Order: sequence, then structure tokens, then C-alpha cells
Amino acid sequence: MCSVGGWARGCRPPAPPAPPGPCQCWWCCCCSCSWAKCLAARGSEAGPGRKPDPGDQAPSLEEIQSWGQSFDRLMRSSAGRGVFRDFLRGEYSEENIMFWLACEELKRERDPAAVEEKARFIYEDYISILSPKEVSLDSRVREAVNRSMVEPTPHTFDEAQLQIYTLMGRDSYPRFVASPLYRALARLDEPTS
Repeated sequence: MCSVGGWARGCRPPAPPAPPGPCQCWWCCCCSCSWAKCLAARGSEAGPGRKPDPGDQAPSLEEIQSWGQSFDRLMRSSAGRGVFRDFLRGEYSEENIMFWLACEELKRERDPAAVEEKARFIYEDYISILSPKEVSLDSRVREAVNRSMVEPTPHTFDEAQLQIYTLMGRDSYPRFVASPLYRALARLDEPTS
């Protein structure tokens, strides 16, 4: 659990208390102290061992408010993806963003052996009907993925990734923008002076 010592100085919780699990981020609007601690404790979106990203810093209020303008803006922001992931975890649909992030990581891979290994991991974790984290794909896309797994490439999951991105943008994103979590972060319910 991340430090909440700065909360007394005006810090805000970005999410309501969640069941025990990964780091629940609390951060201060006036500094990045708790945000940085949370990022360090959380590791990364893609998994442990990732080096800190220079973009992993407390987002400005303006950036947070921009997440409510479009799903693309939210997904382009590392911090936005993190908050959206926390929201999806509360909706029991975190596998969607995890699949999307895994596909993004696969696209950056150039080593053919690593591509094959990562593609198999993604397939087993998110596509296989035996997986508890299976994402919801239509039968045509699922069959296309099955065919392309014979010789996986960095783009094996492109069509499936687009379908999940569209699903998140159409279904989860409007609920996220209307959620108390986002409204508190963006200070949308505070009176203007």
C-alpha cells in the first residue's frame, strides 16, 4: 500500500478503497511524492522489471481533465492508462487493458524468438477459451488469431487489439468519465472560484 502521509496536505484518493491487491495510488495535487512512490511500488503497467518511464510522473490537472475529452487522449497518457486500469479492475474487466498493453509491448519486439514467446503468452492469457482472463472477441477475429498463431508476428493480435480498444472506448470509457474516481481527479464537482 502506498504512503498516504501527504493526504493531510490536501492529497486526494484517485480510487475508492479496493480489496487487497496491487498498489492503491494516493497522490498529492501539489507534489508528486506519493505518485512517485506508488509508481515505484506498482512497477509498471506491463509487468515487473521495466525501467521507470520519464513520463511516469504526476499528471497536471489539465492533463487529467483532457482524459475526459477523448478515449484516445486517455490511452496516450501513461498516467491515464494507470488510472483507467484501476477503474477497470473495480469493474472486473482489467483483462481488456492488460491485453491491449501486452499487444503494444509485442509490437515493439524485434527478436523473432521473443515475438513467438510473447505471442504464445498473450494467446494463453487472453485468447484461449481456457483462460480466466479471456477477452471477449467475436468468432471471426478469434479464428483469424488462431490461424496467425502458426507463425506469430508482432502484428498477430492487431485486429483483436482494435476490437478490445473499441470495446473499452464504447463501453468502459463513458462509465470511467462519469465515475466518482475520474470526477474527483479532474475536480469536476468542485465549485469554481
